[in-house]
Amino acid sequence: MNFKRAYIYTLGLIVFATIGFAAGYIVKSLASDGLAAMTILSQAYNILESHGVKSLPVAPALEYGMIRGMLQAYDDPYTIFVEPVEHELQSNTLQGSFGGIGVRLGRDADGNHVLFPFPGSPADQAGVIEGDRLLAVDGTIVTVDTLVETIQAALRGPVGEWVQVEISRPPDFTAQKIKIKRSEIPLPSVTWHIDPDQPRLGVVEVNVIASSTPDEVKSAFDDLAGRGAEAYVLDLRDNYGGLLTAGIDTARLFLSEGEILQQQYRDQDVETFHVEKPGALVDIPLAVLVNENTASAAEIIAGSLQAKNRAELIGTQTYGKDSIQLVFDLADGSSLHVTAAQWWIPGLDQPLSNGLQPDVMIEPSSNEGPDPMIQAASQSLLGR
Repeated sequence: MNFKRAYIYTLGLIVFATIGFAAGYIVKSLASDGLAAMTILSQAYNILESHGVKSLPVAPALEYGMIRGMLQAYDDPYTIFVEPVEHELQSNTLQGSFGGIGVRLGRDADGNHVLFPFPGSPADQAGVIEGDRLLAVDGTIVTVDTLVETIQAALRGPVGEWVQVEISRPPDFTAQKIKIKRSEIPLPSVTWHIDPDQPRLGVVEVNVIASSTPDEVKSAFDDLAGRGAEAYVLDLRDNYGGLLTAGIDTARLFLSEGEILQQQYRDQDVETFHVEKPGALVDIPLAVLVNENTASAAEIIAGSLQAKNRAELIGTQTYGKDSIQLVFDLADGSSLHVTAAQWWIPGLDQPLSNGLQPDVMIEPSSNEGPDPMIQAASQSLLGR
């Protein structure tokens, strides 16, 4: 189950609000009246077009530059513009699966992109073998300079649709084309194992808060219990967040009652999220590991458990991300992520913007050997 941080691409520090994910994101056009009033922008554009020695950038580069300039002036670190390829990969990760052919991308000694099919995947069944050099996807040429994210986006698409890859195979590297039917490929957000130094301790690592995370967490704890675990570590280190609702539902697994989170959008009443019924994991001995990269929806989980005295937080101070971004699809597949609300956890002693303070402060070790935070959790939970 060692898929730690696999497929996690440029998630940043984004919490997607319920409406942003459940409705398949929001499509909203920019108001032309506001742009038409920007006479200085129009003047600058016309001057460049008429007198500049260089030609103006072609679309969409010019539009993208204008959007980024607008957001720089807007001056909110979490209101960001995301180009189409990156937006698609983010969406796949947060959904927990995607339509694809089931390959891992790598590089050979000359820097060429090569394919490593997963056993039983559509690519494997279609005849792709380990080390095949990728030359093209649906006619789009792949070179050593092609970004991995660009290739991944080209290989992915709706489940059931076909994609044609052109490959060359060692040793003679004769080119051949293979048609492959995409199927659903899971993206695990959770990995787990029994601690090698303490067989009664189960460790569950959550890499990102995706829609599948609550079910994956429950499955992980069930599996570890069946393998003899008596106490557990929920490892949220280096987890930059994800879906707000998935974070709330994950926290509910460990709580029996009370308020988890409150949020407020501009000009709207405060909305409170409660524990609706005792969770499936309310009685297990638990510690939570955090660090400076634990943020956003991961902080919702850690903070709500700390506020209810459900589990000790072990590690270092968390990032401190307490805002909600709505995701607006733009016409070309890019997206605008807009800070639209604030959230907080009832019962915490200080604002989350300062980060969560661990109950047990442990600095990470730079030496090879046992993880000091895991050791601290084992000592707290099992006395050794």
